[in-house]
Amino acid sequence: MYPFKSESKKLHPAKYVVLGFATVILLGGLLLNLPMAVQPGKHVSFLDALFTATSAVCVTGLVVTDTATTWSTFGHVVIIGLIQIGGLGFMSIATLVPLILKRKINLRDRIILKESFNQIDLQGIVKLLKKVIYITFIIEFLGAICLSTVFVPKFGLLRGIGFSLFHSISAFCNAGFDLFGGYSGHFTSIIAFNRSVPVIMTISFLIILGGIGFPVMVNIIYFVLRKQKLSLHSKIVICMTVILVVVGTVLFMVLEKDNINSIGNMSFSDGLLNAFMQSVTTRTAGYSSLNLVNLHEATLFLMILLMFIGASPASTGGGIKTVTFAVLVLSIKAVIKDKLEITIFKRRLSKGVIPKALAIFITASFTLVAGTFILTTIEPRFNLLQSCFEVASALATVGLSIGGTPNLTLAGRILVMMFMFAGRVGMITLFMSILSKELDKESKIRYPEEKVMIG
Repeated sequence: MYPFKSESKKLHPAKYVVLGFATVILLGGLLLNLPMAVQPGKHVSFLDALFTATSAVCVTGLVVTDTATTWSTFGHVVIIGLIQIGGLGFMSIATLVPLILKRKINLRDRIILKESFNQIDLQGIVKLLKKVIYITFIIEFLGAICLSTVFVPKFGLLRGIGFSLFHSISAFCNAGFDLFGGYSGHFTSIIAFNRSVPVIMTISFLIILGGIGFPVMVNIIYFVLRKQKLSLHSKIVICMTVILVVVGTVLFMVLEKDNINSIGNMSFSDGLLNAFMQSVTTRTAGYSSLNLVNLHEATLFLMILLMFIGASPASTGGGIKTVTFAVLVLSIKAVIKDKLEITIFKRRLSKGVIPKALAIFITASFTLVAGTFILTTIEPRFNLLQSCFEVASALATVGLSIGGTPNLTLAGRILVMMFMFAGRVGMITLFMSILSKELDKESKIRYPEEKVMIG
């Protein structure tokens, strides 16, 4: 079940997550490099196939070749399969086999599942996995039904159903891959449907559901059924999601209301619809209903901030996560008020969550700055804003681009692939997998305490 099983006793759980995703990406790249995976007369290099596989498994959506016109039906099936694996996590898919065969899930599997879902303890992890699988397939099926009301009449029965399933899975997994290149032009995403309420709203809500996190979805369902109360985590996620979507929508409307190249020539309702869509999709989905190149710089900077925050923990999205951002804001508030404890919804947050939130924020910030500097240096076609946008999009597994990902050089593509991978597995998980032995040694040493001045 695991990559490199012979060393299973030596590997830290974080290493399984990293190696598992890397293995799936490599297999996906090999499959997409097969002649049957591309359209007749097309040729795709192994690097481009690997880039596409990385983007799919990391549910990002950045592409160097147009998905619809480059890949064959087999290629599309491979891509959507990789997206599903990436969205649920490779360990979730790997555990499906013993679950179907009704075999017991051993302790090592449970530990890796806990790491994959970013859970605090092992209790109920297998039950959570079962619920996640059921909920995912039900939501994607319902999303496909909603999209089929538009796609079937427009593209025919079989093609319409295929389009509906593909985009429902891609949207729920926050991937951003689309098949409209042959219909509305290469790399046009869903711009052709930016006045279609069923398409925009269905994709937007699929993105939101995929981005709030699997534990929150389960908690909400049981809350609606009156079997559970909303947990503190769920309350924070719901509040932050609503706040970020609303604030993003309002600011987008204000910044772009006079831009005739975006929403300035639309009615208020159409403008609001697209502002809502861009606010939602920026937080790690990758679909675009507008040509981002035509947006004001202030709007693009707003999108970078929303991408940096991203989705919620244990979801299909990336970014530093909404709860991390909330903890940081609450920490600042507590410091300003000279309080020793952080409270929200009449609950006190544990002290251990604050250093972790700071570590995630600082690591992501440093990576974004360093990545922007490197990309600006090696990519002469990209200015500072385009480089920052590209790195933020890759690191937060968003999939939006204003510089044009196909314009990247070989070095630029490799760099973006690394950022997509780091963003999907998580920077902390990645570092833990690399430094696990050193961390174990340091944890056994305790040094004398001494105070330093801060501020």
